[in-house]
Amino acid sequence: MRIGNKAIDTSTMVNSLLQYRLLETFVRETITDDLISHIECDPAVAFAAFCKRRQLLSEEQQAEWRKKEHFSPAQMKAEAVREYRLQQFKEETWGDRIQTYFLQRKPQLDRVIYSLLRVKEPGVAQELYFRLCDDGVAFSELAKQYSGGQEAQTGGLVGPVERSVPHPMLAKMLRVSSQGQLWEPTKIGDWYIIVKFEKQIPAQLNEPMRQRLLNEQFQSLMQERLQASPVKLMPKSAVVTNAASVQESKPSSIGDKPTAEQPVPAEAVEVSAASA
Repeated sequence: MRIGNKAIDTSTMVNSLLQYRLLETFVRETITDDLISHIECDPAVAFAAFCKRRQLLSEEQQAEWRKKEHFSPAQMKAEAVREYRLQQFKEETWGDRIQTYFLQRKPQLDRVIYSLLRVKEPGVAQELYFRLCDDGVAFSELAKQYSGGQEAQTGGLVGPVERSVPHPMLAKMLRVSSQGQLWEPTKIGDWYIIVKFEKQIPAQLNEPMRQRLLNEQFQSLMQERLQASPVKLMPKSAVVTNAASVQESKPSSIGDKPTAEQPVPAEAVEVSAASA
């Protein structure tokens, strides 16, 4: 490879991929290509879907997109086919089970709105709690005046956020809360927090959620494949030897049997892509 006036050999390129933490991306895309290679695809259908998704409705818009992405027309069509195959792979692998997976994930996907007030001193937290309970002071008023976090700017109001987003202890409190419930001061880290549960917004299995869950399933599979697919960097001499062996193993005529594939040399260096 040559970039400008600088020639880069394979060894240098691989080391650079490791140093710049790009090797995992390369391995991920290689594994993806292997996973989706069997998916049938009509290139015209894939290209139409690709353009529709990006609102590339005219040839001028498509040309502008190619210019921006530094793609040739052939590369753009290849990308469309790859995207289509990947989506079909997800559908064929998990599409009929996504409802069950959604129900499993729903407790974490439900969103909540809550009010939060946090201070450093336990005595101050207790006093504020009594003012909320006994004096009927508005939560937003005390949060604006006393809360030590960014929520002070919104009168203590936080959300909507998924239940899994806040601190685990706070998430647990919200999970068992009923609407309007006010919690006594609770110590989390360096803070004493007072929480009021405002509202729950149940997650729905709409199309964006469906695609998100399909992507989650695919990423889980990808992590498994990454762990099971160590990268072997062969010495240059081994690569030359294997290339020569492949040439020698080709049948000279119909009926000749090729020789067994040469094994990867034991001295090949193994690299963990997941740690790149």
